[in-house]
Amino acid sequence: MEALGFDLRQEAVLRTLTADVTRSSEIEGERLDAEQVRSSIARRLGIDIGALKPADRNVEGVVEMMLDATRGYDRPLTTERLFSWHASLFPTGRSGMTKIRAGAWRDDRTGPMQVVSGPLGKESVHFEAPRADCLDVEMGAFLDWFNAASGIDPVLKAAQAHVWFVTIHPFDDGNGRIARAIADMALARSENSPRRFYSMSSQIRQERGDYYGILEETEKGKMDITLWMEWFLGCLGRAIEGAQTTLASVLAKARFQKSIAGVTLNERQRLVLNRMLDGFEGKLTTSKYAKLARCSQDTALRDILHLVEHGILVRSPEGGRSTSYALGANPEPEV
Repeated sequence: MEALGFDLRQEAVLRTLTADVTRSSEIEGERLDAEQVRSSIARRLGIDIGALKPADRNVEGVVEMMLDATRGYDRPLTTERLFSWHASLFPTGRSGMTKIRAGAWRDDRTGPMQVVSGPLGKESVHFEAPRADCLDVEMGAFLDWFNAASGIDPVLKAAQAHVWFVTIHPFDDGNGRIARAIADMALARSENSPRRFYSMSSQIRQERGDYYGILEETEKGKMDITLWMEWFLGCLGRAIEGAQTTLASVLAKARFQKSIAGVTLNERQRLVLNRMLDGFEGKLTTSKYAKLARCSQDTALRDILHLVEHGILVRSPEGGRSTSYALGANPEPEV
């Protein structure tokens, strides 16, 4: 990645962080709008991706937490910082229809904290967390350990921090997402860099069944975390291997942009081509081009025909209203 230019490294970071935020929420069954997430991250990092899609409060909150964890990896993790993360995750003070204590430890007024999964009425109880009156002591010990210099490898510390925080389960909701943010923070510390080109949450999302299974086995046992540590390290290795897919797409985008360097393009054309290279859903039509570029249908058609003329876009076999366009394989420079 260091061999690439600054813009391409920024693009890879943006893709990684977008995957981190969306997949971490998906693990908990919550789907975020990926375009909103991407726009929110790009705006905060000062990355130009053209038109930004407005993001709702839930998306902004998750992005704030993730960026604070990874960009501020070298700052101490404190109770106040965790409270601010939690409040960002639940800006309305509700989890779905349920009112929760946002930005504060749970108080167990509705009963003991049980970690469950599954549909309503068929929940599976994985384990029961420590009582609420123990949280100040338990979290104090956790934060002292996390912030202190230790003799163990910092990658191992990331794995331990994840399972320890999940065991305490200090909040009414959002514990899994915060645990993964803490692990990401520890991984950033291990690399002494806020930039990562792999997504641990994306890999955990792919292995969600095993993830919950090994956590349950660890919590219900005698707290021998050996199997958890082995699984976490294996998952991390697979996440790094999986990063090749993201980086390959960034490199493909760079090669394509280099191939069209000899063609004069307007800002509308550059915007739409970038969106296509980023992989938007569906096919490109004149109507979709006009919507993306915020121009008239006639202007869209003229822009498209210019791109077709130079082989940057190719027309589909269907004619009439079904005509769509795809990226060409061998663009021709202007003469």
